[in-house]
Amino acid sequence: MTSASISKAEKSYIQAGLLTSPPRRADGRSLHDFRAIYLETGVAPLSNGSARLSIGRNPLDGSGGTEVLAAVKLEVENIEEQILDGGRIACNVSCSPSAYPHLSSGALDDLQHDLTTVLHQTLSHPSLHPKNLGILPRKKSWLLNLDLLVTAEAGNIYDALFLAARAALWDTKVPRTRSVEYKTPKTFLSASGDMDVDQDTRSGFDTRHVAHATDFELPDYWDEGEILEGRERWPVAVTLNLLHTVHFLDATLQEEASCASRLLVVYSHESPSAYTIQSMRMSGSDELSIPHLKKLIKEAEGFTRSMATSLTTKLEDEDFRRNQKAREKFGRRK
Repeated sequence: MTSASISKAEKSYIQAGLLTSPPRRADGRSLHDFRAIYLETGVAPLSNGSARLSIGRNPLDGSGGTEVLAAVKLEVENIEEQILDGGRIACNVSCSPSAYPHLSSGALDDLQHDLTTVLHQTLSHPSLHPKNLGILPRKKSWLLNLDLLVTAEAGNIYDALFLAARAALWDTKVPRTRSVEYKTPKTFLSASGDMDVDQDTRSGFDTRHVAHATDFELPDYWDEGEILEGRERWPVAVTLNLLHTVHFLDATLQEEASCASRLLVVYSHESPSAYTIQSMRMSGSDELSIPHLKKLIKEAEGFTRSMATSLTTKLEDEDFRRNQKAREKFGRRK
C-alpha cells in the first residue's frame, strides 16, 4: 500500500475533519461509508471466471477510483509427491505502472509481492479449499490460478482486491470431467492356430464402468461446468484506518497519508450466523491495547458481514443474467 504525498497543512486539515463532531470528510461521507462500488462478472471470455471491480469511480466519465480486474484460469497438473491430491490455488497480483507512476520499478515489485503474499496466504488456506478441484485421485487435479491486475488506485486497495477475488471465484466454473479407462482387446487363437481373432469388437475406451481410470474427457454442457464448491466461504476484507480515538473505512489516498496506522481484518461468512476470521494484519506506528484490538475485530466482523451480504446479492443477479445468455447461446448452436 502506498500513500499520496501531502503537505503538513493538508494532513492537519484532514485529521481535524475526521476528529471533529460530527466528522467531516472531503466527499461528504460518514466514517463508515464506502464510496460507490461497481462490479461486473464475465469480463474475460477466455477465463473460467472473471470480474472487474471499481471503488469510487466517477459515474459521469468513468475516471478515477480504485479498479481491479480479476481472472481465474484452471489448468491440469499431474499429482506428484510435492503436490497434494485435490488441486491447488495460486494467487498473483500485478500492478499497472500507470496506477503507481510515482514508484520506481523496484518499489513496484515490492508492492506486488506484498499484495500477492497477503492474498495468496489467505485464499490458499485449507479451510477454504474447494472440494471439486480433483480430477483423477492421485493422478490429476486442477490448478486454480487467480490473477489480479490493479489498473488504478485511489485508496483502499486491499478491500478492493478481496472483493474482486471473491467475485471472480464466485463466477468460476469448473469443467465437468468424465473418467476414461483403456482396455486392451482380448485375442484368441483360431481353430487352425494360424491367426488371432478378436472376439470383442467394442472400443478399447470405456467411460461407463470405470474401475481404473487412466485419463479423462470433457463432456459438452451449456453451462460450461459446475460452480466452485464452497463459494460462499470466500472471504472479504475490511481496512480500519486508525486515527487517535476514531477509525474509518474506505480511505482515499489523502486520508491514508493522514493516518499513522491501519488494521486489515479478513472474515469468511459462509452464512449470516457462521463466520471465521481468516487473517489479520496491523501496519503503522501506533500501538493498540488488547481490549481496543478486540473491539476493533468485533466491529470488523459486522462490516464484513454487511459487505459479504451485499456482494452475494449482486453476484446472484449477475449469475441469473449470464446463465440466461449462456442458455440462449447454447441453444443457437444446436
